[in-house]
Amino acid sequence: MKTIKIGILGFGNMGRAHAYAIQNLPFFYKDLPFSAEIVGVCTTTPEKSKKICKEFGFSIPAISEDELINSPDVDVIDICTPNIYHYNTLKKAILAGKHIYCEKPLCVSEAQADEIADLAEKSNKINKIVFNNRYLPAILRAKELIDEGRIGRILSFDAAYLHSGAASASKAAGWKQNKDVGGGVLYDLGSHVIDMIYHLCGEFDSVCATTQIAFPTRVGMDGKPWNTNADEAFYMLAKLKNGAVGTLRASKISCGTNDDFFFDIYGEKGARRFSLMQPSFLQFYDNTLPEDELGGQRGFTSIETVGRYPAPGGFFPAPKAPVGWLMGHVGSYYEFLCSVFSGTKTSPDFNDAVYVQKIMESAYRSAQHGAWETV
Repeated sequence: MKTIKIGILGFGNMGRAHAYAIQNLPFFYKDLPFSAEIVGVCTTTPEKSKKICKEFGFSIPAISEDELINSPDVDVIDICTPNIYHYNTLKKAILAGKHIYCEKPLCVSEAQADEIADLAEKSNKINKIVFNNRYLPAILRAKELIDEGRIGRILSFDAAYLHSGAASASKAAGWKQNKDVGGGVLYDLGSHVIDMIYHLCGEFDSVCATTQIAFPTRVGMDGKPWNTNADEAFYMLAKLKNGAVGTLRASKISCGTNDDFFFDIYGEKGARRFSLMQPSFLQFYDNTLPEDELGGQRGFTSIETVGRYPAPGGFFPAPKAPVGWLMGHVGSYYEFLCSVFSGTKTSPDFNDAVYVQKIMESAYRSAQHGAWETV
C-alpha cells in the first residue's frame, strides 16, 4: 500500500484540524487504497516544533519550512501559516515538485494568486484550497438538489459568517485582524461565504460592498494600544451571471454568535436553508407541492443529512450520528489524498481559489470607491 507522506507548516487551530483529519481517515473511510503519514511539522520556533512532534508522534521537528519542502521523504506540503507567507511558500513547494494543500486565502492579492495557480497548473501535481464547509453532508445534499433542478432557477440568496471574537475593544487583536499580515474578516470568514455561493449558485457578475471597523483602537498583540487596520465586518451585495441577486456578510463583531455560518437560497421551484450551528440538517422548501386553504403540503422540510456520507464513508460512528465541524476537514482531506493517489484533479483547486480572490479584490475596490465593481 502506498504511503502518502505529509509535512505541515504551521500548527495553530488549522494545523491541528488538518492533523486530526489525516490521522483519523481510516476511522471514517473503509478500505483506503493508501495510508497517510504526517512526517514532520514546522512552527514558529524549534522548541514548539519539538513539543508538537513529541505530543503527536511526528518524526521531523523542522527548523525551517525548507527542510520539509525539500525533503525527498515528503510528498505533500500542507500550508497553515498566516496569509502573507503563502505566496513564497507556495512557489517553493511547487518548484520542489510537491502536492499542495493550502488554507484559504491562497495569497493576499489577485496577482500573486494568478501566478501561483499558473505555476501549479504547469507542475502536474495536485493542489487544493481548503473550503472545508463544502464537505459537510448537508452541503453535499444541497449541491445535489441544485444539480437535480429541484429548486429551479436561482433568484436570490442571503449568506453570512458571523463571529463575536472582536465584539469587545478589550479583546486583543491577533494576526487575523492585522492587514499587514493578510488579515481582515473578508479574507478570514468572507472567503468561505463567497466560495459557498459560487459553489452552489454560480459565477459572480458584479459586487457592491462596504467595510466596518467598530473599534478603531484596541489592544495589540504586544499588549499596547493598537490602531485597527483591517475590516472587522464586511457587507456585500452581489449580482450573479445567472441573474440572481443577494447579500453576503462577514463579521467578527456580532455578539451572541459562535461559529454562525448560514445561507438561504431561493429559486423558482424551491428554497434551501442551512446553519452551521445545526449542521446535521438541511432545510428544503418544495414550491411544486400542492397548496390549499390550510397550507396543503407546503412548508420547509428538515432533511436529516446527519452523518450520511457516500460510500466508502458514512459508516462510522453511524449514518444517523450527528455530524461535527471537524468532518468538513476530514472529507476535504479524503478527497485531496484520493486525488494525490489516483493522479486526478480535485476541487476546489487553486483556480477556484483565484476566482474567490478576484471577487474579494472586486469587493475591496467597491468599498473604496463606493460603486458597483464588475468581477
